Amino acid sequence: MARAITAAALLLGAASPATAARATSIGDVQQAMETLAETPGIVGAIGGAYVDGKPAGRGTAGSRLLDGKGGTIPADSRFRIGSQSKTMVATVLLQFVEEGRLGLDDKLAALLPEVAEDGLVERADEITVQQLVEHTSGIPDWFHQSGSTAPAFDVFDFTTYYRPIDIVKMTRGWPRTGEPGETYTYSNTNYTLIGMIIEKVTGHTLARELDRRLFRPLGMTGTYQVTKPPEGIKGPHGHGYYPDSTGTLRDVHRFNASWGNGAGGVVSTAHDVSAFRRAFNQGRLLPPSLQEVLTGGSGQQGTGLCGGKLKGQMLGGSAPGLTTLTFASTDGQQQFAISVTRSTADDNAIVPAMIKTVEAVLCSTV
Repeated sequence: MARAITAAALLLGAASPATAARATSIGDVQQAMETLAETPGIVGAIGGAYVDGKPAGRGTAGSRLLDGKGGTIPADSRFRIGSQSKTMVATVLLQFVEEGRLGLDDKLAALLPEVAEDGLVERADEITVQQLVEHTSGIPDWFHQSGSTAPAFDVFDFTTYYRPIDIVKMTRGWPRTGEPGETYTYSNTNYTLIGMIIEKVTGHTLARELDRRLFRPLGMTGTYQVTKPPEGIKGPHGHGYYPDSTGTLRDVHRFNASWGNGAGGVVSTAHDVSAFRRAFNQGRLLPPSLQEVLTGGSGQQGTGLCGGKLKGQMLGGSAPGLTTLTFASTDGQQQFAISVTRSTADDNAIVPAMIKTVEAVLCSTV
C-alpha cells in the first residue's frame, strides 16, 4: 500500500507485439520460491504462474511464522495485495466514466463537497478525476509525511476504525506536491478519495462494487476487500512482522483494515490476481481509451524482461510486513504473481530479489 514497485507500475517495453517473444513453458516456480526465501528479511514466499488462464507452476518456501515456525504457507493462500488494489479500484471508477456516470474532468469538490470544506483538500475545485487516477493531483500522501520513510500512523493499532475522511484529514496542512495536473507524485490519498467517490456515486460500499463488478464476474472466488478492523485474511496465510520502537519484531498480519479503502484493501490469491490482470490486459474491462488512462500507453517505457523480448507490466504493492508483485504480459497470456511476508521495515533489498525471481521463471524458455 505504501507504494507499488517503482511508483505503482514498472512498465516493461519490448519490441513490437508482432515480434515480442512468449514463453510456451514456465521455469521451476518451486525452485524460484526456495531461492527467493533465502533473501534476508523474507519470512515466507508463495508464487503462482499462469499461461492462457491455466496453472503453469506454483511454489512455496520459507515459513508461515517467524523463525521457521508454522510450516510453509499453502501456495494457494490468500494475501494482502497492497497497492495492486489500486488498478482494480480505478477500473471500477473508469467503468463509471464509460457508463456516463462520471467524467474524467469532473472536479473533486463537486463529487465530494465534504473534502473541499475548510480547505481539507486544498484546490479541490481544480483537481479532476483523471488527476486522482494518474497521481498528478498534488495531494500529499497520508502514508508518510514528506521527508520521512516511516508510516505516519500507528502500525500496531489493530482495532480503531478510521473512516476514509478521517484518513484524508491526516494530510490537512501538509505541503502539496505540485500543481494540479503538473507532475506525477504517488499518493495513497488519491485512491482513498477515489474509494469515497465510488461509494458516493453508487450508495454502496467499495467492497460491494468491487465484488459485483470484478470479483464475481471474473471468478475471483478467493478475493475480497477488507473494510473495518478486526477483519483480516481468511484461512491459512503468511504472517508478516514489523519492528516496534525498541526494535522488537511484532506480528502485523492483522494490519488495520481502515488503511486499505481504495488505496490497498484487497485480499486475494495468485490465481485471482492473475485472472484480473488477464482480463484487464485483454481489454475485457475497459475500452482502450480508458485503459490507457491507467497504463499510460503500455509498453512505452523500459527495456522489457528477458532482454527486451517479453512485453508487459510489473505491478507491486507493499505495507508493513508484506510485499507483492505481479507480472502480466501485455497480450494477457502470461501472469506470475508473488507474495512475500517479511520481517524488515522496508523492502529495498527484497524487491530486486523478487524481480530476479520473475525473470528466473519467465525468461528460462524465452
